[in-house]
Amino acid sequence: MGPGAVIWGEFGEDGMSDAPDIGPVIQRERKARHLTLERLAALSGVSRSMLSQIERGESNPTFAVLWGLTQALKIDLGDLIAGGVAHRQANPVDVVTVPLTPEIKSPDGSWRLRILSPPAMAGRVEWYEMELSAGGVLASAPHAAGTFEHLTAQTGSLRVKTTLGAQVLAPGETARYRADVEHEIAAVDGKPARALLVVVYE
Repeated sequence: MGPGAVIWGEFGEDGMSDAPDIGPVIQRERKARHLTLERLAALSGVSRSMLSQIERGESNPTFAVLWGLTQALKIDLGDLIAGGVAHRQANPVDVVTVPLTPEIKSPDGSWRLRILSPPAMAGRVEWYEMELSAGGVLASAPHAAGTFEHLTAQTGSLRVKTTLGAQVLAPGETARYRADVEHEIAAVDGKPARALLVVVYE
């Protein structure tokens, strides 16, 4: 159930007048890793022109942009926002802490997706931890042609429905179905539900 475009917020005058000057921090960390603007752009998915504007303090990046930069530079988002980076020895296991795991919530609170896949894989393979409140429905328009979803139920009370059919899942069961048609995942039987969702694009 692809989340689509999500606005994470911006650093700027609306509510964050004391936002840190992160441009010099990004530039310092980039140069410390001997990365050119072009190379960091390729690693992060942020355009070279945007990177240049950020480093010069001419652009206030969204949290989504900052997330991509911190993942590419292997630094903590919290450290970056605080205006400095605590240098640590390289760890062979890259851990994303719970507070730094991005998530998407429905406006009415009926569902939540925690994004577990790395930003660099967006549009190819994405995986999410899903929570639905009782009666919650996560509906989606068709994704790109050839897209499939793989939904593993962690609880019961979970139903998958597409324009081609519907199926209720028992705990531990996995449904695989075309996602290039209209489809939805719903918590049924008046109970909340949890699942692991993997989206595979052609």
